[in-house]
Amino acid sequence: MFHRHPFLSLLSGGYLVFVGWLTLTPQAIGDRETRLVNRVLGALHRRGIAESLDYSRVEFLANIALFVPIGMFLLLLFGAGGWWLAAIGSFVLTAFIETAQRQIPGRVPDERDLLANTVGGLIGIALTLVLVLPATLRRRRRRRARRQARHDV
Repeated sequence: MFHRHPFLSLLSGGYLVFVGWLTLTPQAIGDRETRLVNRVLGALHRRGIAESLDYSRVEFLANIALFVPIGMFLLLLFGAGGWWLAAIGSFVLTAFIETAQRQIPGRVPDERDLLANTVGGLIGIALTLVLVLPATLRRRRRRRARRQARHDV
């Protein structure tokens, strides 16, 4: 993938660096950010919007969203047939981050993050499988046609 898709490779690497910076630096979300999220949620709730959301759910959903691109990039790296490797990779990357956070001041590892990030990776994998399905089917038809043409000769 890296030599065939240099832009995608650069984008994937950049996103991984961003996720690393976001999850592996001692910059845990502080009171100011928490208050801002709660104020936004309060404003939405007063308007009757997203009333079931609280800070904990927003954080869980944000962790899912953070890993959707990871699942997409891993699937593109391993190919559609390697979807299971991408799924394992999403889980392993998350487990590494949560384990590393034990050693980082201000960070608190959370088992819910392991679940949310893995679910996000799986969503990214599924979404990408749907998006690449037409191209995958075209490649398979071309391969089958080439094999058939060699067999007929």
